This record gives sequence, structure tokens and C-alpha cells, in this order.
Amino acid sequence: MPRKKTTPSQPHFEYHPENQLPLVSEHVKIQLSKKSQNKKRNIYIKIISVVFQGIVWVHLLFILSTSLCLFIFKYTNPAATTLMLYRKYIYNYKIQAPRYIPLVKIPKMIQTMTIKVEDGDFYHHHGIIPAAIKNAWQLNQQFGEPVYGGSTITMQTARTLFLVPEKSYLRKYLEAIIALEMEAILGKDRILELYFNYAEWGKGVFGIETASRYYYKTGVRSINTDQAIRLVTLLSSPIRYGPYNFQRNGILRSRYNYLVNRFGN
Repeated sequence: MPRKKTTPSQPHFEYHPENQLPLVSEHVKIQLSKKSQNKKRNIYIKIISVVFQGIVWVHLLFILSTSLCLFIFKYTNPAATTLMLYRKYIYNYKIQAPRYIPLVKIPKMIQTMTIKVEDGDFYHHHGIIPAAIKNAWQLNQQFGEPVYGGSTITMQTARTLFLVPEKSYLRKYLEAIIALEMEAILGKDRILELYFNYAEWGKGVFGIETASRYYYKTGVRSINTDQAIRLVTLLSSPIRYGPYNFQRNGILRSRYNYLVNRFGN
């Protein structure tokens, strides 16, 4: 009698859903965690992107607004500057009536001595001197506060026209931006003319012609060499000192002696 073929018995698996729940739950947790991390990452990226775009737009608006003013200042003289308004309304200084004088009427000797002590490379740089700013930053690190600025005449004029006198790295950054704009839009002679007419020479005293009449009761073209040297010396600290008491300050005394030796009769 032929034998019956027997099929091998198949292993028997029993399905118990309750045993699978921990595995499924762990998998879901991992997926949810990944989604949460991706969501957080996307939020951070979005925040960074919005902040970056905001910074770019602020820069563009700042540059456009200051450039527009500079195009106007290329042909017309400012009625007032940010520094004037700041001194008037924050410090309550009485602002002396401005007396504008064209650059060609300012004695060449005064122009030369001012450039010599304030910015010897004025006619050779493009508004900023990175090495001077770096040196000033290193000195400030030693003092623990912004004492030295490394500002060119262009940067000083930018500060006078648009910014406030309080020292900070943000102000220095804005000075540099405006200085580059000024060099591109105004040119050296116009920058120097604005500098001489709006630089601070005392409490409420702005411009070299105003300063000359305020201190010496005569126009800048009529003052003698020593009086001119004293005015140029005063530029470094015009709020604390006047043309006859700056000798108490060692830096101003050194500036004065240097100018006397170089330009005195």
C-alpha cells in the first residue's frame, strides 16, 4: 500500500497585539521627536532669516536716507546738524548764530595745520583708515572703554552732521558707513568745508568763523597765527576747555607746542 505523503508542519505563530504596542509606541515617539526637532530647527532658521533681512533693510534705509541728505549737502549748506540739535535740546546749550565761510576764504595755513594734527592722510584715504581704527580698538581694550576713535576728518564730519557725541562701537560703525558715502558723493574739498563750518568749538559754538568771532571778536581771516593755533588745538576737546585754559591738559598742551614749533613765527 502506497504511503501517504505528509507535509511538514508549518510553525505556528500567534499574534498578540499587546506585545507589539511598545514597539509601535517607541517608533511613534521617535518620529514625533524628529518632527519636533525639525520644527524647532525650521523656526530657528526662520527667525534668523527674518532678523538678517531686518538688518539688511535697516542698513539700506540708513544708507539711502544719509545718501539723500549728502546729495543735498553737496549743493546746499545744512541749516542745522544732529549735533547742534542734540546740544541744544539735551544739554540746553545756547547755540551761537552760525557764520558760514567758504573753504577758499579760510586761510591755507589754518587748513594745513588742522589736517596735520587731525588727519595727516586726509587727501590720500577714502574716508576711513582701518589701521587707525584697529589701533584705537586695541587701546580701548586696555582702557576697558571706548576712549580713542581713530576717526578721520571725514568720519568726524559724519558724526557732526548725523550722529551724537556719545562714544560707542555702534557709532563708530555708523561713522564709517557715512564716511564712505561722503567720499563718494561730496569729494574732499566739500567735506573739509563742511568740517570747518560745523565742527564743535565750544558749548554752542559751531564752525571756525563763529568760533573766531566768539573768542576773538573778529573773523578768521583777521586772527594772528597764535590765535589760529589755539583754535586748532581746541578741536580735540572743545567742551571742557577754551583757547586760554587748555594748557591744563597734557594732550592739548602737546598739540599746541607742536603747532607753535611747526607754524609759529
